[in-house]
Amino acid sequence: MCGIVGYWNNQKNALPILIDSLKKLEYRGYDSFGFVTISDSKLYVERQIGKVSSVKCRDLPGIVGIGHTRWATHGKVTETNTHPHRDCTNTIAVVHNGIIENFQEIKSSLIEKGHRFLSETDTEILAHLIEEDLKFGMSLKNSVMKTGSLIKGRNAFVVLHALTKEIIAFRNGSPLIIGIKKDSNEIFLASDIQAFLDKTKEVMYLDDEELVLIKENPEFYDAKNGEKIEKRLISIAGEVEESQKGDYSHFMLKEIMDQKETIISAINQDDLEIMHVAKEINEAKGIFFIGCGTAARVCHFAEYVFSHIANKHINFITASEFENYKHFLLPETLVIAISQSGETADVLEALEVAKQKGSKIISVVNVSNSSMTKISDYSFLINAGVEKAVASTKATTSQMAITTLLAYACAGKLREGDRVLVDLAGKVNDMLNPRYSEHIKKLAQIIHKKENILIIGRGLNYPISLESAIKIMEVSYIHAQGFAGGELKHGPIALVEEGTPVIVLVGNENTGEVINNAIEVKSRGAYVIGIASKNNQAFDYWIKTPNTDEITTPIANLIPIQLLSFYLGILRGHDVDYPRSLAKSVTVK
Repeated sequence: MCGIVGYWNNQKNALPILIDSLKKLEYRGYDSFGFVTISDSKLYVERQIGKVSSVKCRDLPGIVGIGHTRWATHGKVTETNTHPHRDCTNTIAVVHNGIIENFQEIKSSLIEKGHRFLSETDTEILAHLIEEDLKFGMSLKNSVMKTGSLIKGRNAFVVLHALTKEIIAFRNGSPLIIGIKKDSNEIFLASDIQAFLDKTKEVMYLDDEELVLIKENPEFYDAKNGEKIEKRLISIAGEVEESQKGDYSHFMLKEIMDQKETIISAINQDDLEIMHVAKEINEAKGIFFIGCGTAARVCHFAEYVFSHIANKHINFITASEFENYKHFLLPETLVIAISQSGETADVLEALEVAKQKGSKIISVVNVSNSSMTKISDYSFLINAGVEKAVASTKATTSQMAITTLLAYACAGKLREGDRVLVDLAGKVNDMLNPRYSEHIKKLAQIIHKKENILIIGRGLNYPISLESAIKIMEVSYIHAQGFAGGELKHGPIALVEEGTPVIVLVGNENTGEVINNAIEVKSRGAYVIGIASKNNQAFDYWIKTPNTDEITTPIANLIPIQLLSFYLGILRGHDVDYPRSLAKSVTVK
């Protein structure tokens, strides 16, 4: 949620760097954006509604500045609510990620002291809190420390002071990274390294309850006691090209097609490490898989996979509900968290609960040095590369591949797991071709004006029906629901009327029952779409999937749903990379 950038140097105009950096963070929020720079001890501000990539900014003078792209939480999408926010003296500017849970009581106290508020946001109180402290001679660093300790919730904020030309940032729960380019004496700051990866790969990480003061050189401090901290400069591996669209029209389409390679990349893990984690799983007394949104559906899939392959019972819990299960946590319990970003607030809070109980934590993530990897006892990187589209595609199938491989390892069948997943990757590579995409696009043309779509699956394909519904809703804004095929007659079949699209996800074994479900809805007028390796007379439209091992069929079945969602969104005129009201990294509760 929301993206922060900052830039400090001796010579260059800051605005072009800030704009370029913020464009790379639009997946974090794209309701509105703003910048502030300093020149002649004055703040120069630009704030606009919309995406920074589609709006022209006026020139702002100055070689130091900060910027923000917003995903609205407190206050409507208006220019007044857009960051940065300023104090009454117009010398302090603030950008902020997170939610300040106690902002109302703080705001009331500041109003009593004579402060004037212009926005509906929680962020604006930060500027006024610092103004109040500086009024009585407190240093900017000490004021930021005090403010950070006062506010409640998971937050990160950056302050720019017009008179001292200092940038100072505080983190507690929301990521901030500092980039250093020594040869040109440039310092970058951002919520995500992608903001400046094309300019430098030398970084320092700000950890929770720490702050950084940027003026000439970054200085790091413990925000609890003000003591200076020495930080190690880390060189980051990775290619800038990973985050570019290349020849594709949209990031989502590129990332769907990337699955030709990413499934293989995901299972390219060290065998000894896989077996070590498998041993931890086999010896644990209670196993919980947790995640949010699409990652939660992967956890649900893992519940089935471990049952089928390893004869092992695991518990899947949506991360936001995990605290209700804390009474079952023991030091011998294992919690496995799945996330693309590694920064999802609900997941991090669930892991803090697990830590308090002494439980071991394993994370499956796509971003190294994320908050999740730091809190975990062990982490697997899914190696999917940068995923910019908000709707997760290649990260999802990579997560599914790793959980499948872990299940095989727990069963003592790691080599067999490698074989089935390599076989799947080859067949996905063959499947993703232009003719296949055109076939799915034709289906989208048939159903894109419908307002309700149902998806059914059984067994391993039931969690995929739920993820399919998420994908369709995220990108096309069509109402979609996934159901277990056996539950149709217990209520959902009442939703079926003439022409209702019903997508049937078919496995490669024991297909009779789900085909019977297809016939049941067809008899009530449904337009039946079969996603299966073989055609059936119950299907009005057939999307062929490869004939794979039963365990990997759900991964193969999900990919055409991703393509269908993409084309439905395009045909309905939506921004498929950045759907409304959604953000890639959900760093607030």
